[in-house]
Amino acid sequence: MNDLSNYRKSYEKSELLESSIPEDPMNLFNRWFHEVEDFDEAGEVNAMTVSTIGLDGFPKSRIVLLKKFNEEGFIFFTNYNSEKGRAIANNPKICLSFFWESLERQVIIKGIAQKTSENISDGYFESRPDGSKLGAIVSNQSEVIPSRKLLEESLKQLEKDFEGKEIPRPMHWGGFLVNPLEVEFWQGRPNRLHDRIRYTLQEDFNWKISRLAP
Repeated sequence: MNDLSNYRKSYEKSELLESSIPEDPMNLFNRWFHEVEDFDEAGEVNAMTVSTIGLDGFPKSRIVLLKKFNEEGFIFFTNYNSEKGRAIANNPKICLSFFWESLERQVIIKGIAQKTSENISDGYFESRPDGSKLGAIVSNQSEVIPSRKLLEESLKQLEKDFEGKEIPRPMHWGGFLVNPLEVEFWQGRPNRLHDRIRYTLQEDFNWKISRLAP
């Protein structure tokens, strides 16, 4: 057995107090995101865990890159026919989480996912490098394949087919917008007395702010 009981760290870099937070969680997320970005330029600050309930009834989590966020919520892009995409179509209640070790922070978002407009999906797809565009076309994401060699050969053929041509977005690929219903901010503190502030969306579309015990 691997005993990890001695893996301990004291969190002492910051604090999260009601006196210094905005009424809207998106404003606080924006502040934290850019503070982490400035502090940890080498990290992927937009890497997040996306958790869904699969068609088999089990939860599943994976790392996905956040590509946009605004007052409406959080946007990421994927293959709609993938395991993730089919899970969201079946149950749009999902969870996003960010762990920013450099500043000892975590954000957990519960929300409802919906497909973005085709304009948003088209706009992001057009901004991608050609290799990424072709990768989105050639990969039947989450499906069993016989070998990597077949995948690479299919990509080479696509490169020839689209040489000098515009690469269209496949209709099975696009964005999801996650509208937040609850956002929890976690700031590490000494002696495991961490700060946890939860924003919960109310029926009048205002946010209720609560402090949670660590």
